[in-house]
Amino acid sequence: MKRWVKWVLGAGAALVVLAAGATLVGTELADQKAQRLVKVNVRPVAFPADAPSLERGKYLFNSRGCVDCHGVNGAGREFVNDGHGLRLAGPNITPGEGKVVARYTSEDWVRTLRHGVKPDGRPLFVMPSEDYNRFTDADLGALVAYVRSLPPQPGGATVLELSLPVKLLYGFDAIEDAAQKIDHTLPPATAVAEGVTVAHGAYVANMCISCHGPGLSGGKIPGTPPDWAPAANLTPGDGSAMTRYKDAGQFVAMLRSGKRPDGTAVTVMPFESLRELNDVDAQALYAYLKTVPARPFGQR
Repeated sequence: MKRWVKWVLGAGAALVVLAAGATLVGTELADQKAQRLVKVNVRPVAFPADAPSLERGKYLFNSRGCVDCHGVNGAGREFVNDGHGLRLAGPNITPGEGKVVARYTSEDWVRTLRHGVKPDGRPLFVMPSEDYNRFTDADLGALVAYVRSLPPQPGGATVLELSLPVKLLYGFDAIEDAAQKIDHTLPPATAVAEGVTVAHGAYVANMCISCHGPGLSGGKIPGTPPDWAPAANLTPGDGSAMTRYKDAGQFVAMLRSGKRPDGTAVTVMPFESLRELNDVDAQALYAYLKTVPARPFGQR
């Protein structure tokens, strides 16, 4: 056998061994990471029972992404299934014995929503708590109060089936869970008067972080199937998606219809929730996005 053939075969065997070793290490790291305990200081919030608060909670549930993972009735739903080992479903969060939230205390709700941590202290993998971390206490309490008022529904538990590539990326920290992304020392946000203002738009824009990144410059959403389009760059400048919308009217129309001004469809965006944004929130979001610092696409 020629020397170069032996060299190629040897190199190939070495690569196989290295790949197998990396797989073993990565899966072990992923398991350890998922089982780690995350300690956070949790302050309970009040769950109001008055009609205006419940109506506010319903609005937040419908417009801030909850329906996309848990369904409009809270019974849970599958929201990712790429046919290649990645399957995700949100759990049933309606009241009732046997439901994942059946024993939740006030602190448990805050720990989950605001910090991305389960009641037992382990991190949540999929829950986009970075989007909800900056909720005011009033909004967090209203949202939880509404969820707790939902009629009990039959439904399943969480489904968290990770493909090998996603598990390895998680193990090697290329994919972070919400608990890693959140500054747990920040106090709750203070209330901002609702209106078509930059300040209120900044509050609304917190719902965009998990997909577009904290800097809103977009890029591939970590852990999503390969055929998912990257999140758009929402900051100003060349390559920004915002250049497509000459005014707030066009931007709001996109949120309602899922289509750009030229009629092309926007994919991946959670339009089931976005179309529920009221005019004030949607226009304020546009006003804020026009003011954020420009960043190159993909810097998250």
